[in-house]
Amino acid sequence: SFKILNSKLFCESVEIDKLASKFGTPVFVYSERAICEAFLKIRNAVEKWPVEICYAVKANPTLGILKLLGKLDSGFDVVSGGELSRVLKAVKKPNKIVFSGVGKSEKELELAIRSNVFCINVESISELYTLNKVSKKNDVLTPISIRINPDIDPKTHPYISTGLKDNKFGLSLEQAREAYKIAAQLSNLNIIGIDCHIG
Repeated sequence: SFKILNSKLFCESVEIDKLASKFGTPVFVYSERAICEAFLKIRNAVEKWPVEICYAVKANPTLGILKLLGKLDSGFDVVSGGELSRVLKAVKKPNKIVFSGVGKSEKELELAIRSNVFCINVESISELYTLNKVSKKNDVLTPISIRINPDIDPKTHPYISTGLKDNKFGLSLEQAREAYKIAAQLSNLNIIGIDCHIG
């Protein structure tokens, strides 16, 4: 999708120099074709299984990209109320949104619940109680997963590693067992899965 022809850089059929002249610099240029090809390659690789592909909005929350992925029937992983609002503005498909992230406020949880997101990934036992309270107030049964920290080293840069016991994300296996027991007793939570991310 990006190529050099006659010493000029192009994105698809558009000359980058012309975009820079028209819009100034810095300018961010994305290839619709490259995004579609990458998404379809992933979707084709998992088509035999019941897999839902969810784009991590924190990677790039540009509305045009969210709309494009929505047209491709992508799901979305959001980590804040702001990201959730952007996705809802772009695609109107709350049943394909997973709300992850640490430190969710009651206001953000309420927005997620009222938007009928597919699932809320809970990060702590205290969040379980808060989410149950907000769910009860809104008279809904909220689908949840609980984030587990598996203490796995992904052999990547330490700044982006999230699955080691020293990382601040998720619950240890022992804490997770307790969290699932608690969640099972809370009247307005519906356990539907397990969340895990190792970076």
